[in-house]
Amino acid sequence: MRLDNVTVVVPTRNEEHNIVAFLNSLPPWVPLVVVDASQDATTEVIKTHRPECTQVIRHPGGVSEARQIGAEAAQTGWLLFSDADVVFPPDYFGRLGCYRGYDVIYGPKLSAGAFADYYHWFARGQGLLHRLGIPAASGSNLLISRHAFLAAGGFDLCLSCNEDTELVWRAKRRGSPVLFVPDLVVYARDHRRLERGRLRKTVHSFLRCVLLYYDLLPSRWRSRDWGYWSYGCDTGDPST
Repeated sequence: MRLDNVTVVVPTRNEEHNIVAFLNSLPPWVPLVVVDASQDATTEVIKTHRPECTQVIRHPGGVSEARQIGAEAAQTGWLLFSDADVVFPPDYFGRLGCYRGYDVIYGPKLSAGAFADYYHWFARGQGLLHRLGIPAASGSNLLISRHAFLAAGGFDLCLSCNEDTELVWRAKRRGSPVLFVPDLVVYARDHRRLERGRLRKTVHSFLRCVLLYYDLLPSRWRSRDWGYWSYGCDTGDPST
């Protein structure tokens, strides 16, 4: 794939403290679509630091809606979903053209600082699940072709979290080849949920994903996050 055929899609809410580092890690020629629900200066910071190749859409919805709106606004054949609290390493985008024959490509989120061991073991869990035939994709580091995205039906707008993983499951079930690349890494800079409890975050993600994967999550629960955003940060940020 060509780099000019990839759009980065990011939901944001009150990310003025994270967004500059994220923007600085993007190549200037890669298109960026930000769907922003902030009450702080996030939008102004983005427009100041990256006025070119950037579209900011103001929308006060949840994370699934934000990702969907961003995907629909993008004009390229590939969509790279990420979050405002990560940074891309210098070689990240140059490597994307190496992975041919796949409709979905995802990698882990690691940390160069706090909680490095947790992120390392979480990434190993992703690799194990992938080998078992269950993609464990994260919206922090998820590349999908527009064709596969549309064929899967886009994001489930009822979901308030785990929308990224659930999308990839549907894409795989519809025949899209999926690749996990352990060394295609992004790096987390904000660890608010882990600071409030590694066990709680892990159990929350595992339990919801099991129920979603086996279609055991009642419809009335799909829009509930079970406290996911509230314990992550006080602002209810959909991108961290």
